[in-house]
Amino acid sequence: MPTVSVKDVKITKEIIEKEGLTMEEYDRLKKLIGREPNYTELGLFSAMWSEHCSYKNSRPVLKLFPTKGKQVLQGPGENAGIVDIGEGYGVAFKMESHNHPSAVEPYEASATGGGGCLRDIFTMGADTVGLLGSLRLGRLTDKKVKWLFKEIGRGFSSYANVALVPIVGGEIYFDESYEGNPLVNAMTVGVVKHNEITRAKAAGIGNIVAMIGGDTGKDGVGGAAFASGAIAEGAEEDTSSVAIGDPVMGLKLRRASLELIRAGVVVGMQDMGAAGLVCSTSETATKGGVGIEIDLNKVRKRTPDMNAYQMMLSESQERMLVILEKDKIEDAKKICSKHGVPLDIIGFVKKGDKLTVKEGDTVVAEVPARALTEDAPVYIREEKEPDFSQYKLNLGDIKEPKDYNQTFLKLLSSSTIADKSMVYSKSDPKLFGNVVVKPGEADAAVIKVVGKRGFAATANCNGTYCRINPRLGGQIAVAESARNLACVGAKPLGLTDCLNFGNPFNPEVFWGFRKSCEGISDACKALDVAVVSGNVSFHNENPKGTVDPTPAIGMVGVVEDVGKVVKQSFKSEGDTIILLGENKNELGASEYLKTLYNLKKGDVPSLDLKQEKALVDTLLSAIDKGLVVSAHDCSEGGIAVALAESCITDKKIGASVKLDDKNMRKDALLFGETQSRVIVSAKPQDADKILDIAKKNKLSAKIIGKVGGNKLVINDLINLTTDELSNTWRTAIEKEYNS
Repeated sequence: MPTVSVKDVKITKEIIEKEGLTMEEYDRLKKLIGREPNYTELGLFSAMWSEHCSYKNSRPVLKLFPTKGKQVLQGPGENAGIVDIGEGYGVAFKMESHNHPSAVEPYEASATGGGGCLRDIFTMGADTVGLLGSLRLGRLTDKKVKWLFKEIGRGFSSYANVALVPIVGGEIYFDESYEGNPLVNAMTVGVVKHNEITRAKAAGIGNIVAMIGGDTGKDGVGGAAFASGAIAEGAEEDTSSVAIGDPVMGLKLRRASLELIRAGVVVGMQDMGAAGLVCSTSETATKGGVGIEIDLNKVRKRTPDMNAYQMMLSESQERMLVILEKDKIEDAKKICSKHGVPLDIIGFVKKGDKLTVKEGDTVVAEVPARALTEDAPVYIREEKEPDFSQYKLNLGDIKEPKDYNQTFLKLLSSSTIADKSMVYSKSDPKLFGNVVVKPGEADAAVIKVVGKRGFAATANCNGTYCRINPRLGGQIAVAESARNLACVGAKPLGLTDCLNFGNPFNPEVFWGFRKSCEGISDACKALDVAVVSGNVSFHNENPKGTVDPTPAIGMVGVVEDVGKVVKQSFKSEGDTIILLGENKNELGASEYLKTLYNLKKGDVPSLDLKQEKALVDTLLSAIDKGLVVSAHDCSEGGIAVALAESCITDKKIGASVKLDDKNMRKDALLFGETQSRVIVSAKPQDADKILDIAKKNKLSAKIIGKVGGNKLVINDLINLTTDELSNTWRTAIEKEYNS
């Protein structure tokens, strides 16, 4: 790409393909605009027709998702989705990927990943109240993975702390599948009054088009196209496609944006994330059915030698496009000045459908806005079911451990299961004012909104499950998220997704993508949860192959009374321990097999969505009645890990448990990852009441033990002190990182 002048660039087949377009797409482009494009216009289409912006390969499959419901205030198509939590408030939330940039420049990329997702929230008129991370990395024994782990965590926390947003939850997985291509998915949540919801729409001929926030530099040019391709060898040396964040300006921009909205001067607002100025102008124009004209000479530049191509595609952070009422521009200027946020009038809303880009009096690009957005090509990709025979496993070939205590300690110390406070503890504790349930305290974060009312948020996905059985894996990701919310007393309402997959041109990858989406849809319909926002990230591959398919699910639910919320830790001597759900002789695809035998094989645990709904209903009813002291779901590591975490998350307190082991392998009993199971504790006098609620919902439930002592004892298999459990679980990550 030329540095200064783009006027004399001759468009050739090589140039077209370098811009990420096929010759067929180039022909389509010419038909839409009625002529040959110039180089700047070619760049506009390159960015807007990338998968990252257009969803050209995924859009037909995304139509599978249920997106409507009485709880939905805003579904897909805006910067973030919004669900209604009552009393005139909604929760805005969104999950975004920043995978490829994080492989190249992990600190800056993870910071801007979180920062960009924050802007998605306050662009809607919502005040951002929490950040969650859904991260996937290679094995922590690898030197580069250690560096990525440190820098990604540092990027998230440093940006969030300066931007005054607490890190409230998330998940971190370690698996060799992600070596060379980490998955860095950021989820942000915010609160908005119904009457302050703002959308990315231009309207009102003659209204002002303004940019507020940071200036425009060359950082991130081509970022959307970069995010839509595979990571090439030597990519670490090229950081030009990675935008650089400024959390100080991010905080100022948030405050100014919210005040502008509340002052009634804003017609529409759009974050400048992927594809920067071209995306924000073309999308707002398309949604409003109007044209927009801008003058690049009025855009503040970080460096004077930027050409039109670079300015339109720059992904410099902390910038917002705002459509302002033309007679309220002085009010807008005063608000921005108050917060130290630059405001530049760069154009206006006009009749017609064109996006016109000028440099002074010279038109440097002019195309129909819709041609860049709604008229982008859409493809139905070839699909082929993979050969899953490689994942077959005869459990009879797996010898059971001789020493279950040592086996259990080894499992507790696996990076995926071990305590992650090394990451989330970096969040500034002063930011947790309205956070009722903090990271590590329960299966979901809980944030108070108004009065007793609040909401819960969580993020989940098991890539191993989705590798072996993508449809079932997609179902489980949704089911576990709903289960997590129910464990704190939150009714699931809506989800956002980040669909991380390999090359969509690979028929086996695309088959898995579709099946995972079918699974997500299955579970959403069964659990009455709507998909309100999301993101697709393809080409997650490295020289070793494709990452495990990872459709990460972020979900929120309403909490009617934050005073009734429960956490996962056991509380008092003598409390009764109840298992909701039933144990099954399932061990396939488990963390136990990966950790102890280095095996990613076997059948994924079965899932009955009716039973999952019964479990959610039982938990919500029992918690609402004040019968539950603690609740914790059984996931990676099975019931043994769930019990251990319940013993050591807060104060160390033991438990004595007796599990029915008839017709079951002992390792499956302890470490199998059978779904739809939750460990709850209750006062002895309330235990039968919980069993009665479960019975009414046709859910299996039984008393399995008692809280007390300083040991966790399970049958005659596990007998370990809480000190042993806690020391192993809490220090494992740091020990492995420092080894």
